[in-house]
Amino acid sequence: MDRKAQLERKSNETEIVAEVNVDGKGQTKINTNIGFLDHMLELFAFHGYFDLNIEVKKADLEIDIHHTNEDIGIVLGKLFKKALGENVNGIKRFGSAFAPMESTLARSVIDICGRPHLKLQTFSLELDNINNFSSIKDQENYSTKYLEHFLESFAKGLGATINVLIENPDEDLHTCVESVFKSLGLALDIATTIDPRRAGEVPSTKGIID
Repeated sequence: MDRKAQLERKSNETEIVAEVNVDGKGQTKINTNIGFLDHMLELFAFHGYFDLNIEVKKADLEIDIHHTNEDIGIVLGKLFKKALGENVNGIKRFGSAFAPMESTLARSVIDICGRPHLKLQTFSLELDNINNFSSIKDQENYSTKYLEHFLESFAKGLGATINVLIENPDEDLHTCVESVFKSLGLALDIATTIDPRRAGEVPSTKGIID
């Protein structure tokens, strides 16, 4: 089964073209005009074995990265949804993975169920504190709020429930976000894997993913 897709999205703020091969080798050509996000998407695709091309042809970056960041998330989610097909036949549907970076550990859990939802949390063992985002410093024109907006848009575009936990968040934003994108790529690779025991079947007792 050929699980590839192309997508173009135009709005008053952005113009984005993208293509994906779900069963690729992790090869990428990415130019979002947000250098930090380019790097994160390269890591996501490499560890998920997705061939991914994204080009932002138009953006309103003279204001800030808000619209562009969100719109890339929307496009990426819709791109995967299109490549997998309406009822994502035969896939495992659920995926979970961990990615450590030094003392920080990110866990991503995904369910391609048709119901978009995001839960993003941090947990510090030392402080016994949930959602200690204030300890993570903004860096390279990016922030935890932009990460949340991107993941929300991706979950909405794909139609997936995504739960992300950052344990022992480092003060360095790069470390935290990189571990998230790596774990998300790993988890999505598992969720999109074809299970031969249900080849061609909708992965739901309802008989439909919506």
